[in-house]
Amino acid sequence: MDFEKWHALGNDYIIIEAKALPFELTEARIRRICAAHTGVFSDGILLLADPDDARFVAQLRIFNPDGSESGLSGNGAREAILYLRSRGWTDRDSFSLQTGAGEVRATITAASTCTIDMGKARVRSDDYPEGAKDGRGRLEAGGRSWSFQHVQVGNPQCAIAMPDERELEALDLQAYGPGIERNAVFPNRTNVSWFAAQAPGRIRARIFERGVGETSASGTGATGAAVAYVLDGGSSPVTVALDGGELDVEVGEELQIKLTGWAVPVFRGTLADHFIKELHEIQ
Repeated sequence: MDFEKWHALGNDYIIIEAKALPFELTEARIRRICAAHTGVFSDGILLLADPDDARFVAQLRIFNPDGSESGLSGNGAREAILYLRSRGWTDRDSFSLQTGAGEVRATITAASTCTIDMGKARVRSDDYPEGAKDGRGRLEAGGRSWSFQHVQVGNPQCAIAMPDERELEALDLQAYGPGIERNAVFPNRTNVSWFAAQAPGRIRARIFERGVGETSASGTGATGAAVAYVLDGGSSPVTVALDGGELDVEVGEELQIKLTGWAVPVFRGTLADHFIKELHEIQ
């Protein structure tokens, strides 16, 4: 089974074309493939297949390393978009993908950079069913009380504004992230982003991703933080500084979102025969 590994700001995915798969991607197999030391080691799997609608170049499914499926990943989508172009699925600069979160429209702006039209963010969703109309709320986790902004942008985001960058950098995300991710107010779990303003139109964010844990970058996490910043009076576009680098998020009228950033390949590989045998034996 052939694959490529890509990363965007350190957020890495294994990219597999469905026609290369010799088995179904079950949760157990995904966990085994993504495992450190005994697997390929990645933040998830991007599965590309032929679309069932001629308007799209490909169908993209996104899997977290714990085996769960995500509707959208901003970093993963950029990796898939640039992979599709590099592997000859299309020669166009602008095209669309089918995803679990709906249509994702992309524009390639350079060899390793693209802009994604992510549609409209929402502050009300089934991922925070008891939430107020403005998506704001408060919860307890890790022995602390947190005020947050819910944002739905293909997957659920819980964005938490911090008083300053010093306090943001001092946070132990592992101490608080799991309790927020699995808080009862989020029936489908949530991604979490803590952020602090650095300058007008610029914020620093740290991400705890659903099914992953603390990560160096997340496109949808950066988007959730940028939307919360703008809703609280900040200016757009927003440069979001993450551990792995920077992303630019344009928050337009009615929360229309455009995300710009880079993604690059790391290596191509082929799973060994004995590993394929192990995966066949896993249900």
